Amino acid sequence: MSREEEFDAFYRDARDRLLVQTFALTGDVRVARSAVRDAFVEAWHHWRKVSRHADPEDWVRPHAWQHAHRRHVARPWHREKGLDPEVAATLEALAKITHTQRRVLLLTHLASVRLEDMAHEVGLTVEDTTRELQTATSQLAVHRGSPTTAVPLLLRSLLETPPEVRWPRASIIRRSGATRRRTHTTIGAVAAVAAVALTGALVSDPAGVRPTLDRATVGTVSAPRPTSTPAPEDAQVLPTSAMVPVDRVADLLPGRGWEETRTHDNTYGDGLVMPCQQARYADPRLVDALVREVRTPRGSEPRRSVVATTEVSRSEAAARRAMGRLAEWFARCEDGGRTQLLGTSSVEGLGEEAVQLVLRDWDDPVTTTVVGMARSGRFVVTTASSVRRASVEVPRLQAQLLATAVAGVCGLDGGGRCPDDSRAPQLRPRDPLPAGDPATMLVETDLPPVSGVDAPWVGTRPGRIRGDNAAATRCDRTSFSGRVGGSPVRGATTRTFLIPEAELPVEFGLTETVGTLPPPQARTFVSDIRRKMSTCSDRDLGTEVLTAASRAGAAEELAVWHVTVEVSETRSVKYYMAVARSGGQVLQLGFIPAPGVEMDRGAFLALAERGLQRLRSGA
Repeated sequence: MSREEEFDAFYRDARDRLLVQTFALTGDVRVARSAVRDAFVEAWHHWRKVSRHADPEDWVRPHAWQHAHRRHVARPWHREKGLDPEVAATLEALAKITHTQRRVLLLTHLASVRLEDMAHEVGLTVEDTTRELQTATSQLAVHRGSPTTAVPLLLRSLLETPPEVRWPRASIIRRSGATRRRTHTTIGAVAAVAAVALTGALVSDPAGVRPTLDRATVGTVSAPRPTSTPAPEDAQVLPTSAMVPVDRVADLLPGRGWEETRTHDNTYGDGLVMPCQQARYADPRLVDALVREVRTPRGSEPRRSVVATTEVSRSEAAARRAMGRLAEWFARCEDGGRTQLLGTSSVEGLGEEAVQLVLRDWDDPVTTTVVGMARSGRFVVTTASSVRRASVEVPRLQAQLLATAVAGVCGLDGGGRCPDDSRAPQLRPRDPLPAGDPATMLVETDLPPVSGVDAPWVGTRPGRIRGDNAAATRCDRTSFSGRVGGSPVRGATTRTFLIPEAELPVEFGLTETVGTLPPPQARTFVSDIRRKMSTCSDRDLGTEVLTAASRAGAAEELAVWHVTVEVSETRSVKYYMAVARSGGQVLQLGFIPAPGVEMDRGAFLALAERGLQRLRSGA
């Protein structure tokens, strides 16, 4: 095994352990990652010596810890977001003991260092080190609210959930270490020359002239300013020049004064830089990543922002999986808010696959976001453009912004096919990306807001029908449990959507029921519902049925009704009901509003259309 291969294997094996140790020491992922990275740069600088060490990790660890402590002392104990509650509690307890106590605990339980070596490393006698370890164990147990016997388990559990960070490649670490070595060699040589010159100044002839080989006057020798060791990320797979430029954003999108707020690798904080994002990276094992954030100045109305992200995966297959994960995030948007998916389009002419989604967050301030995603070779790019208003701004130009992001990476290694500059990317409306389970059913992101309520919809878990079909009205009383033309309804599933935070009447809610029949029986099933709805007013004089939409074809059909039932001389109840069919897939959708809490009639029709799209794409 060559020296390079030996170092690379050591780097891959030890870096995560050292990251956990320095993270436990400081509570700061960014500081821990930088400290470990720089310690490995030093290790390659001295690899000839380090590689002969009984355990090279024992050489690297003290350097990593020193770097971490030096960078950490200037700031308060850092509290990372998004941690597992048990891990966060352990880190919080560690923060409450002294630095020396943390060191002896971590050396004992995360590094397995012998007591004598530990005493040498922390600069104490063996007796003092033993006392510090006992005190640290009891103090951590008190702060953690656990017995002292649980302390080893609590600390070792940190190794099971190391923080997610993006590591520089081993070749980048070695390149930085080699540069550091050359810099130190140059400085040493210059210092030696300066020392000789200074010594010569003390030996002079009687005339006071310093002797030289050619008797010429010798000028002052000054050491050059050492060049800074380039950080490993200075030589990444993904250069910042590949990111969407600010002036391109300004050329394409409305708004004035666009300015770049930052470009970074997204290794700090919780990493959630876009709406609907569920994790720091779509590919947890990516090679490289960059994020660029651009916005209009504070005070400009309406406020606009763009977040562009690029991830580099190890292979095209990994990039394909990352693209799928991104699609899941935005198609369902499980961020606990009131985000609605307004539309989905394919973007033709970009990479291997590209899609654009339009989302609206109805929380105040109402914000509309156009998200573009594209996969080109090993690269996945995303552009999320947001404006604080309830309007969609130039989707065509948003597609061109996504094309700019693809053009920035297509020339890189593994970057795939570049866009055709002679023609703009084309948008083609398409069915929404699969989001639910089953994929034939609506999800919360499909539902529009209702008047007078600013809380989110929450859906029950889809399940088999037990009892009556809650999506049916008293006009049709449709059942998905029986047989139609001798064929049973298969896969009959129902779910109800409510707004629990709004404290609405118990009858309020929206219910969807789906099932599958052979196409001829499915047509009969829908025809029977249509017939019952058309004759309901004649059969029940207290019921008014208005047909809001109706279309029928061999492959698909859709019908929407508004039903008003008089329950007394002074009170009536409204229902919105829809039925749709795609091939043999059938759905029924029923909505019961509450006083002052209505769904716009056009919105319910659009929701029924979305339900038909889900039937079609999910099947």
